[in-house]
Formats: sequence, structure tokens, C-alpha cells
Amino acid sequence: MIWETWKKGFDTWEQKTAEMMESVLKSPAVLQPMGSMLTATMKMKSATDKAIANWWELMGLPTRRDQERTLHALNQLQSRLIDLEEKLSDLEAKKKN
Repeated sequence: MIWETWKKGFDTWEQKTAEMMESVLKSPAVLQPMGSMLTATMKMKSATDKAIANWWELMGLPTRRDQERTLHALNQLQSRLIDLEEKLSDLEAKKKN
């Protein structure tokens, strides 16, 4: 009985709190500053990423972009090698017949 009363009270509190938070979070007074903060954060992340990439280059080490290009080239070479192996296998099979 005590549990049911507490549960009803909690459910009512949760519903009212959710309604209030939804109205607050939809408010332009909240959304505009949050959007500005997100924009500033993304600009800071971009600047940080550029600075880190420049540091790696100064140290003579490959950047993430360099590594991605190398990996892409390796994947292309591997794909070509597999194609050539398949063609060679087909030619060998035809030769045996």
C-alpha cells in the first residue's frame, strides 16, 4: 500500500518534471546559447585537430590523413592482387582442360 502511494506520487512528479523540462528545452532562450556553445566547441575542435596534424608533420610523422591515404592505396593494391590471382587461377584451369 505504501509502495503504491509512493509510486503514484513519483509518476506524477516525473510527468510534471518531463513537461517542464520539455518546455524549457524548446525555449529559444535555451536553444540559442546552446547552439552558440556547440558552434564554438566545433570550431575549437577543428583548430585543435589542425594544430595536432601540423605538430605531427613537424615531427616528420604521418598524419591521420596520410595514414588513411596509405591504407586506401594498400586496399586498392590488395584488390588488384586478388583479381590477378583469380585470373591466373582461371587461366590455369583452362590450360589443364
